[in-house]
Amino acid sequence: MTFRAAAIQMCSGVDPERNAAAMARLVRDAAARGATYVQTPEMTGMLQRDRAAAKSLLREEAHDIIVGTGAELAKELGIYMHVGSTAIALDGGKLANRGYLFGPDGRILNRYDKIHMFDVDLDNGESWRESAAYRPGTEARVLSLPFAEMGFAICYDVRFPALFRAQAVAGAEVMTVPAAFTKQTGEAHWEILLRARAIENGVFVVAAAQAGLHEDGRETFGHSMIIDPWGKVLAAAGPAGEAVIVAEIDTSAVKAAHDKIPNLANAREFSVEKVAGAATGGVAA
Repeated sequence: MTFRAAAIQMCSGVDPERNAAAMARLVRDAAARGATYVQTPEMTGMLQRDRAAAKSLLREEAHDIIVGTGAELAKELGIYMHVGSTAIALDGGKLANRGYLFGPDGRILNRYDKIHMFDVDLDNGESWRESAAYRPGTEARVLSLPFAEMGFAICYDVRFPALFRAQAVAGAEVMTVPAAFTKQTGEAHWEILLRARAIENGVFVVAAAQAGLHEDGRETFGHSMIIDPWGKVLAAAGPAGEAVIVAEIDTSAVKAAHDKIPNLANAREFSVEKVAGAATGGVAA
């Protein structure tokens, strides 16, 4: 099955209404280029470091402007519309970093809550504690669509290959990785991680990214990408600013990759034993 996929690169700010308008403009551009599946980045709705200011603007799913706009765009354009993620208010004061896939009739076909929280301490004092505000997800899904079997991840999830392997074993042909990678980590790891997840699982990867200097002062890496099962970059955006990238995806390439290197089929169970080295050094014969 062949379809045209688009990844939308954004530089979301602190105003959800402006971000929704930017999303709509870029998604219409992608649909005009023939894309039937369109993905936006992580935190499409807002990037705001000030937690109090952010919480005052966040809504439950039924009243969220990004969710509503995503549904409207899917129905208006007759596309599969993937809001990579947006922050959704939950009971108890926590938030969900939640992605949505809407069908051409505007219905929600899938929700995915980011599983792995970005709790890190980087060089130059850059530190993030996503778990302080967000409730992690607990469920991965592979969604059967008319054109592909699709798996879901968000940003930091890409560093956990077991998530991708489990979805590939369940039949995923396309993995989605909307993101807001920091500039520091993106320069070091973004493309390497995406291509590795594609190659080791023999799947397509579609990764829409946030890009550039944001209103809240953070800087994200950009370089949205669409990658084939052999690790070839089919389309890529630049390091900053809005962009729409489009690529043809032929899911028969997944079977072809698995036929060449059947590592999913060849995987074996094994145990790990930790042993002490010899006190005198050396290697046993």
